[in-house]
Amino acid sequence: MAKPIIAVVGRPNVGKSTLFNKLIGKRLSIVDDTPGVTRDRIYGDTEWCGKKVMLVDTGGIEPKTNDIILSGMRSQAQLAIDTANVIIMVCDMQTGVTATDSEIASMLLKSGKPIVLCVNKCDKIGEVPPEFYEFYNLGLGDPIAVSSVHGHGTGDLLDAAYEFLPVTDDTEDEDVINVAVIGKPNAGKSSLVNKITGEERVIVSDIAGTTRDAIDTLVENKFGKFNFIDTAGLRRSSRVEDKIEKYSVIRAKMAIERSDVCVIMIDGVDGFTEQDSKVAGLALEEGKACIIAVNKWDIVDKDGQTMDNYRKKLMVDFSFMPYAPIIFISAKTGQRLDRLFELINYVRTQNTMRISTGKLNDILADATARVQPPSDKGKRLKIYYMTQASTCPPTFVCFCNNAELFHFSYQRYLENQIRSTFGLEGTPVRFVIRERGDKNAK
Repeated sequence: MAKPIIAVVGRPNVGKSTLFNKLIGKRLSIVDDTPGVTRDRIYGDTEWCGKKVMLVDTGGIEPKTNDIILSGMRSQAQLAIDTANVIIMVCDMQTGVTATDSEIASMLLKSGKPIVLCVNKCDKIGEVPPEFYEFYNLGLGDPIAVSSVHGHGTGDLLDAAYEFLPVTDDTEDEDVINVAVIGKPNAGKSSLVNKITGEERVIVSDIAGTTRDAIDTLVENKFGKFNFIDTAGLRRSSRVEDKIEKYSVIRAKMAIERSDVCVIMIDGVDGFTEQDSKVAGLALEEGKACIIAVNKWDIVDKDGQTMDNYRKKLMVDFSFMPYAPIIFISAKTGQRLDRLFELINYVRTQNTMRISTGKLNDILADATARVQPPSDKGKRLKIYYMTQASTCPPTFVCFCNNAELFHFSYQRYLENQIRSTFGLEGTPVRFVIRERGDKNAK
């Protein structure tokens, strides 16, 4: 059963993201003095009194605006409200009740959801100023004084929210595959997530860099259960001047870290760029299963050879991850999305594959008989045996007489032998070289 959801809403710059980060115990939402930094819904798990919930941080609600991004933020906040079990409305003690607060309170009351009123920035302990009582005018019941910076009052706030939560079964669903959709700005990552879910889940606009945060979307279909993590597009470092964008690069790295599979989105019209190589490099470093998805294939000028030629060029561009399958899709039309789901399941299986020590040593014996291990100054490398230490990615430990003789080229040869037998498509493979009696890996 899904965890109950608590949505954190309010006008811009009242401290929603600071409160959200304090409640989940980590810096997941971008916090900045610039109003409107959180554009989309951000999800995070927290636990209070033994009960797990999902918190949702939303972009600040501007009830009346014509700005394309701000109106998108408003609709995103509305979606969060619609899916939440409980809503925490955050106000600012320092500015008092504003007309926007009143409009938001009215909008929340129409939702019919339980509402907990949080008055943030009450930073002085044991002192409730007279202005605090004006928040009763919002008609949302007893306000709770909170300092999200110091953490005062957050326990009372969670107690009040938890009173409204349904009884749930806290068993974790281990069948869900976490998929990070990564790539440079405007490659179509958000459009892909929206097409898969069939709703305007992520703000989509032609402005590059619209998605600043990593956003989770749960999807269940005939292929299984998936959690899509849509990430902010990675820009070239020279373009990352705005510190909010810097946070977003870190956020993309975090999304890759908690994913099982990375879908690397390439803009089919623009083709491969240096940024695509950088994005893929992050996924490679983390040992993630990867798929290269060429998007916008519906608008690429094609003839009978276009796909083959494009694939050959990408194999050169991505020569550092030759194992990653390449798929040509259209997030707009839904072309080959079924095949994408099949590939996600397949590369996840490859990334978690475990090979018995017996089979590995059969391959090792055959490989060393075909190509002798390297030697130097009359001393030849001897590989005693090989075993798999872990999965995600498959990691093999080789015990030998001299780690210095175990050249990278011979590691690559052994990797190719293992891949030719077991496939391991879509996943990197790692080797740890140890000398007998030596606990330090090379």
